Amino acid sequence: MNRESGDSALDQAVKRLDRAVALLEQRLNKADSGLFGEDRARLAAELDEARAREKALEAAGAEASAALGRAIAEIQAALDTGAEEAAEDEPVGEEA
Repeated sequence: MNRESGDSALDQAVKRLDRAVALLEQRLNKADSGLFGEDRARLAAELDEARAREKALEAAGAEASAALGRAIAEIQAALDTGAEEAAEDEPVGEEA
């Protein structure tokens, strides 16, 4: 076997392998960028939906807080009125 022709065949095989690997890497990069693009778009849409839900929950929380504040004020007013009426009903100077 001629050493020169053997090296030449080996060199050609290595070059073909290098080209095949480079082509494979290019195709993988294209596939990855397409997948990442789809993932990015899906994640952006999910983020928008989550932000909208967050705003709705914040509004509902503010409404609930205001309603609780009004209820507390009404209960406090009723308790204060009841205490005043009880004090007015007690006879002055008499001990129970």
